[in-house]
Amino acid sequence: MARWLRFEQDGKLEFGTLEDGIIGVFQGDMFAGPSATGRSVALSDVRLRTPSNPSKMICLWNNFHELAAKLGSAAPDEPLYLLKAPSAFVAHGETIHRPKSYDGKVVYEGELGIVIGRRCSYVSEAEAPDHIFGYTCVNDVTAADIINKNPTFAQWTRAKSFDGFGAFGPVIATGLDAAGLRVRTILDGQERQNYPVSDMILPPARLVSLISQDMTLLPGDLIACGTSIGVGTMKNPTNTVEVSIEGVGTLSNVFTQTPGA
Repeated sequence: MARWLRFEQDGKLEFGTLEDGIIGVFQGDMFAGPSATGRSVALSDVRLRTPSNPSKMICLWNNFHELAAKLGSAAPDEPLYLLKAPSAFVAHGETIHRPKSYDGKVVYEGELGIVIGRRCSYVSEAEAPDHIFGYTCVNDVTAADIINKNPTFAQWTRAKSFDGFGAFGPVIATGLDAAGLRVRTILDGQERQNYPVSDMILPPARLVSLISQDMTLLPGDLIACGTSIGVGTMKNPTNTVEVSIEGVGTLSNVFTQTPGA
């Protein structure tokens, strides 16, 4: 097991593995035979970036039995998803601002993220695990009132693609059994979500296989596996949201009602 991250120090973007607050620096390609440099830096001395640079984030809808039952929705037999714009991505520790153009509800959604490690297209479910590099924490932030604002067209992509609405990190954890994980979301110190990944309708290997029938997945691409019960609105002037997955870590961001620049 390893916990990979990307970081910036002295204006240079690098990557490595994290252990006990120390980053072992690597070079090359994180997803294809990286080599250790022998250098190390303290986590406290660097600025974290998103742990990968996805060409796309694929976000699942209705992928947990408990939430589907609450909503009265039938369990899907294929992935129901949308794409989130790359300009929405932000790293652990970064501030998420309310969009200037929107004054409605903004909600958090704590999720498990699958990070692709090898290019895959039309892979079988049995082959899919070989294409999964690891797992990360995701906060799939959503401008909820926009989704059904227009009765003729559900605006999922617009509602989820504002700048900052795709928070993920802080690391990519490898060597984990995703079925044994739990996702916890803490809003301003109060636990709001705590659900098992094992409740997923379409588990990671099946998701990767089925989505690869629709589009080519590239190294670093991110699949946000969907959320379960406990999604809620961020109402305070500033809101600290933590998405925590044991074995992966804790993604923490502040959402502020003050619009960004």
